[in-house]
Amino acid sequence: MTVIQSTPVATGVTTPVDVCTVAPPAHPRPDGQDRYTISEVAAWTGLSAHTLRWYERIGLMPHVDRSHTGQRRFTNRDLDWLVFVGKLRLTGMPVAAMVRYAELVRAGESTFEERRELLETTRRDVLARIAELNGTLAVLDHKIGFYGSRPPAAD
Repeated sequence: MTVIQSTPVATGVTTPVDVCTVAPPAHPRPDGQDRYTISEVAAWTGLSAHTLRWYERIGLMPHVDRSHTGQRRFTNRDLDWLVFVGKLRLTGMPVAAMVRYAELVRAGESTFEERRELLETTRRDVLARIAELNGTLAVLDHKIGFYGSRPPAAD
């Protein structure tokens, strides 16, 4: 049995939520006691162990500490980073851009402007996708209304 009992679950909320004002998912353990195995992190994030290793290999994850036997030991800070990377993935940001963002974060405060520009570009892309999806939704609503206004065919 793993220490982490559950994974974050979507709430089904359809109203927009400002994720920056909502508390992040609760950590399974308090800071200082936060040493998670790769299988625990996989269970908590929904990512596979293979994906977590790949993230580390390509530089998307910061350095992950190792136990004396060489096993990865993730922290709450790593969990927070993975939640953020998950949000970036949902934006459709290319992996190369996510890796670049991670490199900029590791480089420190002198990269704030470049990070902001990268996020602004991604935001513009997301807004364009939302506009496209709203147009698609309008077409679907029109068709649904068309079929809803017609009497059912007689057998």
